Amino acid sequence: MSSLWLRCRSVLIWSPMAIMFNNHFYTLKTVSGRSMQPTLNPDSSTSRDTVVFDRFSIRLSGQLARGDIVVFPSPLDPSRMLIKRVLAQEGDTVSTLPPYPAAEVQIPFGHVWVEGDEPFRSSDSNSFGPLPLALIDSKLLFIVFPFSRWGSLAVSSPDRLPHGPIKRLQEAAVERERWRRSRVRLAPGNN
Repeated sequence: MSSLWLRCRSVLIWSPMAIMFNNHFYTLKTVSGRSMQPTLNPDSSTSRDTVVFDRFSIRLSGQLARGDIVVFPSPLDPSRMLIKRVLAQEGDTVSTLPPYPAAEVQIPFGHVWVEGDEPFRSSDSNSFGPLPLALIDSKLLFIVFPFSRWGSLAVSSPDRLPHGPIKRLQEAAVERERWRRSRVRLAPGNN
């Protein structure tokens, strides 16, 4: 009976700390859906990606960079959480994709433009417009599972691509990144 009491007491002591850590610092989530393919949940993977998200730096500094992958509640359905890539920041001008009604949009103060890596399977800023920074919950740090994909999501530069079967996949990732960047005109002084 004494050992059961010690286990229960330990759970009661540590549970609030685990909940606080998950709610305010870092959280582990499994990503579902195909809107971020091939970056997340690629067709070659037999399981969904499990990733670590950073809430602390978003809440502390709110600093985001173009290319960061962020999580936020959908502006169209707040019960759904979406994961998208930051394409443009305030002051930048973006060439939009259908179904957005205008060909270009300048991102207003306090907003970012987010898109999925797979534009034909993504509900993103092209559907709901610029996203208020206040809606962003966290940003992706790295993949923890499957273990074959463990690590961060840095895009390789074209001159540093490895040789072999992975080279074509990484070349395609570099081309997607070039295409994304070609659609954004940076605001003066907004590097």
